[in-house]
Amino acid sequence: MSSLHPSDLQDIEVRLFVQAMQLRYGYDFSGYSPASFKRRVRGATEHFGLATISQLTERALHDETLLTQLIARLSVPVTEMFRNPEVFQQLREDVLPWLSSFPQFNIWQAGCASGEEVYSLAILLEEAGLYDRALIYATDFNEHALDRAREGIYAAREARLFSENYQRAGGSGSLSDYYVAGYDHIKLDARLKRNISFANHNLTADGVFCEAHLILCRNVLIYFSDSLKDRVLTLFRDSLARGGYLCLGNKESLILSTLADEFKPVSSGHAFYRLRSTNAV
Repeated sequence: MSSLHPSDLQDIEVRLFVQAMQLRYGYDFSGYSPASFKRRVRGATEHFGLATISQLTERALHDETLLTQLIARLSVPVTEMFRNPEVFQQLREDVLPWLSSFPQFNIWQAGCASGEEVYSLAILLEEAGLYDRALIYATDFNEHALDRAREGIYAAREARLFSENYQRAGGSGSLSDYYVAGYDHIKLDARLKRNISFANHNLTADGVFCEAHLILCRNVLIYFSDSLKDRVLTLFRDSLARGGYLCLGNKESLILSTLADEFKPVSSGHAFYRLRSTNAV
């Protein structure tokens, strides 16, 4: 019997972990980029003080209370307000005029993490006079991140970066108009939450739940395999209204996707696409 290299053994453990999470809880990580996901599973194993991924699998199977913490470790909730300001500038200039043609419209922020970009959208719409027509669905499969998003409380040390991004995105006032500061934190104004619906949604397993005029899913697909990317893009296609817009991360592209022909690029500099439709406005 030949011996296995430790790395090969870990690969087997990761596959068994993925199978266990799908059978036990319905979370499907099978399409995630193998190297990236393996690093996160190893990190979770170390975080819980376990010696092997097999021990993590056993804990996950038998201890339901571990799930929320485990999902938080496996996902990558990294974001900031008005991240990549030029993207929000393009939303302001190119997409909002189209959205303004509707008496009501839906926006889906998929993979909203801790909510900074969702509140950025709310501010963008507020300043354009469109927020009261909008409903923003902010979804993630990380319940811990969703709890943070619902709170709308962030470290005060981030306020300067947030404010700089806001100004570069074409903000018409001061970002401080939208939050109060205290105890080394900033708390966003509760009025920004009035048209945001936070919900748990797993892009790898769940289906369509709304018709959206704009979908933003930035820097999520980079963690997925090609087959899983196509599954998620199919979900987005089926969720978009005719002529609806899709905004991905700046390092993401549809070039190699089997769904590339169904979306029309609308920007050479950023990952903006529009669902192809002969009836598009």
